[in-house]
Amino acid sequence: MVNGPNLGTLGVREPEIYGSVTLPQVHELCRSWGAEVQLEVDTYQSNHEGELIDRLLTADFDGVVINPGALTHYSYALHDALLAAGKPAVEVHISDVWTRERWRRRSVVAPACVYTIYGRGVMGYHWAIRHLAFRSRMPFRTLSYGPLDDLVFDLRNTDATRLAVLVHGGFWRHQWTRDLMDGMAVDLAGRGWATANLEYRRVGRGGGWPLSVDDVERGIRAAIDAVSADQVALIGHSAGAHLALLASERLPDVGVVSLAGITDLTEELGDGAVAGFLRGADPRAASPLHRRSFENPTLLVHGTLDDRVPPHQSARFAAGPRRRLLEVPGGDHFFFLYPERGLWQEVVSEIESFVSTLR
Repeated sequence: MVNGPNLGTLGVREPEIYGSVTLPQVHELCRSWGAEVQLEVDTYQSNHEGELIDRLLTADFDGVVINPGALTHYSYALHDALLAAGKPAVEVHISDVWTRERWRRRSVVAPACVYTIYGRGVMGYHWAIRHLAFRSRMPFRTLSYGPLDDLVFDLRNTDATRLAVLVHGGFWRHQWTRDLMDGMAVDLAGRGWATANLEYRRVGRGGGWPLSVDDVERGIRAAIDAVSADQVALIGHSAGAHLALLASERLPDVGVVSLAGITDLTEELGDGAVAGFLRGADPRAASPLHRRSFENPTLLVHGTLDDRVPPHQSARFAAGPRRRLLEVPGGDHFFFLYPERGLWQEVVSEIESFVSTLR
C-alpha cells in the first residue's frame, strides 16, 4: 500500500474533506482488513516521486493499493513505474474527486491500474484490498454491453449451468461500483455458478431514473446471451435489488433475489439518495412495491438489524404472489458483502435452494 504526497497529514489536513483518521491509523486498519482476506499488507508513504517509484520497482509484492495524491494528475513517471512493476494496482482517492475542482478528475495513473475507487473516505482502502484479494482468487473477463465505460460486467465460470447476475447497491451513487459484489461473485462461482458482476450508470455519472433500470435490463440480457445457463437468478443488494426487481418485469423465466432491497421510493432513504435518483419523477412509478407487473419468483432476504434500508421494505413487498421473505436475525445491511463471515453461509444455502426450483 503506497501513499503519495501530503497523505502523511491525514487527520490534520482539511478534515472536512479527508476525515479525522490519521495515516498510522489507516495503516493499522489496512493490515487488519488484509488479514480478513488472507493478505499481508505492507505500508509506505512518501512526499517524493522518486522514492515512490523506487519502492514500486524494488519491493516484493503481489498487488498494490496506491493513493498517488496530487501526483495522480501529472506523474507519467509513476504511471510507467506501475506498468514496469507488472502487478495489479488499484488507485484510491479518499475524497469524491468528481465533485471537487475539475482538474482532480484527470488521472494519468489510472490507465496503469486495474481499478479506481474514490469518494468512500478511508474505507476506499478497505474495498481496494478486497478487490485485489478476490480478483486474484478467480479470473474473469470484462465484457461490454454498451458504448459507455460503465456498461460492462465481469464474467466468471462461464461453463456453469446456473447463472447469477449480480447488481450492486450504494444508493445509486456513482462512487459505489461493482467491486462491492466481488466477494459474492467469487463465492458463488466457487459453488459452481457462472457469475456476471454488473455495472451500470449511477447518479452523478449519467444514471438515475429510468436510465439505470434500462442499463441493468440490457446488461442482464447480455449476460444471459454470454452463458448457456438453464437457470438464471438476478441477485441485487440494496439499490441494486431495486434495479433488479424493476428490470425483471421485462425478463421472463428468471428468479430474483433481493438482498436488503429497496422496494418503496415514497420513503426517503440514504440522506437524499431517493430524491437524487428520481430527479423529480413520481416515486410510486419507480417503486417495485407500487407496480403490479411482477410475475417472476422472488426471494427477499433482510437482516433484522438493518439501519440503512428498513426491513419493512422487504416485508411489505413479500406479501405479493410468488414471493418469500427470509429474515436474518442479527444481520445488518452489509453482511451480504462479506462471504467469509458466517451469516452469508446461512443465506447462500437458501438462495441455492430457491434457484433449484426455477426452470
